[in-house]
Amino acid sequence: MDSDAGAGRPLIETHIRAMDDSIRVAHPLSAIDGIREDFASLDDWEDRYRYVIELGHTLEPLTEEAHNDTNKVRGCVSQVWLKCELKTNAEGEKILHYRGDSDSHLVRGLIAIAIALFSDRTPDQILAADPLAAFRELGLEQHLTPQRSNGVRAMVDRIRKDAAGLRLGAV
Repeated sequence: MDSDAGAGRPLIETHIRAMDDSIRVAHPLSAIDGIREDFASLDDWEDRYRYVIELGHTLEPLTEEAHNDTNKVRGCVSQVWLKCELKTNAEGEKILHYRGDSDSHLVRGLIAIAIALFSDRTPDQILAADPLAAFRELGLEQHLTPQRSNGVRAMVDRIRKDAAGLRLGAV
C-alpha cells in the first residue's frame, strides 16, 4: 500500500479500499476496523452522519427481484432488504454473504456497517459477535432515534437468525 494511502483521499475511498477483497491483503484493517478508524478521525456528528450516508453508497447493488418480501426486514421504519447468499471461504467453511438496500440514505449506511460486521463470516463468527457493542463504540446508539435503533436491532436479529439457521442446517 502506498505510504500516502489515506492522505488527501476522502474517508470513503479509504474505506472502499479496505472492503475490496483484492486489496484487503495489503490493508491490515478489516472493513469494520476501517470504519472505526474513520469515525475516530471525524470530530462532529454532522460529519459522521455524512460519512454513514457515504457508506451507503458503497453497498453492493441489490437487484429489483431481491427487493421482495422474503428479503424484507421487519421492524424497521424504513424499507430494508437484506439478501443472504451462502458461499464458501478459502478454508472451505460455509459463510454468509450479504447485500442490502433501503429507501433511506442513512439506513443504507447503517446496513453498510452491519454488512462490514457480518458479511463473509461463518455462522459461529456471526453469533459470537457483539454488533450492538460495535454500534455503541461508534457512538451511533446515542445518536440514532429510537426507531432507527430498533431497525438496527431488527437487522442484527435477522442476520443472527440466518446464521443460526445455517448452523442448524436450515439454510
